[in-house]
Amino acid sequence: MLLVLWSLAALAGPAEERAVMVDRQLVARGITDPAVLKAMGEVPRHEFVPESRRSQAYADRPLPIGFRQTISQPYIVAFMTEALKVEPGQKVLEIGTGSGYQAAVLAAVGARVWTIEIVEPLGQRARTDLDRLGFGTIQARIGDGYVGWPEEAPFDRVIVTAAPDHVPQPLLDQLAVGGRMVIPVGEDVQELLVIERTGPEAYERSSVLGVVFVPMTGEAERR
Repeated sequence: MLLVLWSLAALAGPAEERAVMVDRQLVARGITDPAVLKAMGEVPRHEFVPESRRSQAYADRPLPIGFRQTISQPYIVAFMTEALKVEPGQKVLEIGTGSGYQAAVLAAVGARVWTIEIVEPLGQRARTDLDRLGFGTIQARIGDGYVGWPEEAPFDRVIVTAAPDHVPQPLLDQLAVGGRMVIPVGEDVQELLVIERTGPEAYERSSVLGVVFVPMTGEAERR
């Protein structure tokens, strides 16, 4: 039956495919935040993948986007967005723009988004796609995400979509007191951490999921 449903989804338009994705991949796995589900059902994921991969855009898997980078599995995007607990109007720093899809989802749930990509051609392509799709308010730059965006700090939320082997101190410093960070950490074995800044020098950390992300490059490799 599931194969039949996916075959029908493949013949349907993008809106129908997103509806199937939300129902079968997100709701069925415990994603409950209405704003996250609405954003995942509205943001056109197929517009953020290479044209050759668009028939797979709503599949339950990550997809390559070039330059040894990927667009994350829809469930992981939704899980991380829900774990971030974004409230409308909050200032969010994203490390690893990639395709621009996660930034678009964050904007769709009401965040004010600043996003950094270290791979220049990816960052440029994401900027073009975000503007084309109506996400022009997202602030994007090319740079090393390890150092964050200090001139715009503090941020209410920080989300990292590549895995360093430790939590970068500059990102902790740029997180507002009361703020929340979601970040994958590790090398061969990675875990998704949720970090809350409870005081000027106080942080609470919890591991919420085993994950596989591309490694963070740049300064993260030298630390």
